[in-house]
Amino acid sequence: MEPKQLQYGPLIYILAIVGLPLCCCAGIGIIPSGIAFYIAHTELKKYYENPDAYTNQDSIYTGKIVALVILIINILYLAYTAYQIYTIGWDNIMEQSRQMMEQYEQ
Repeated sequence: MEPKQLQYGPLIYILAIVGLPLCCCAGIGIIPSGIAFYIAHTELKKYYENPDAYTNQDSIYTGKIVALVILIINILYLAYTAYQIYTIGWDNIMEQSRQMMEQYEQ
């Protein structure tokens, strides 16, 4: 029996990398990076059950690490955003945003 490849390698990388720029949007990148981490975890579980049947476990493992790092970055940014809203207040954040917009319009 010839070994086959685990399926979702490129999808894991794409979702993880999409999650990185989305961290700037209040940590919304948690969604794609979390999905990438979950897919990588299930694919590696499939590999560990039958290691002789699959060949590309290294790329899945690397994708899992990339997804985990980006997931942690998103969680930290989400916590930072929540802390800012809690300490400064939503109204003050919106006022600062409005002032910055007016500054760049001139």
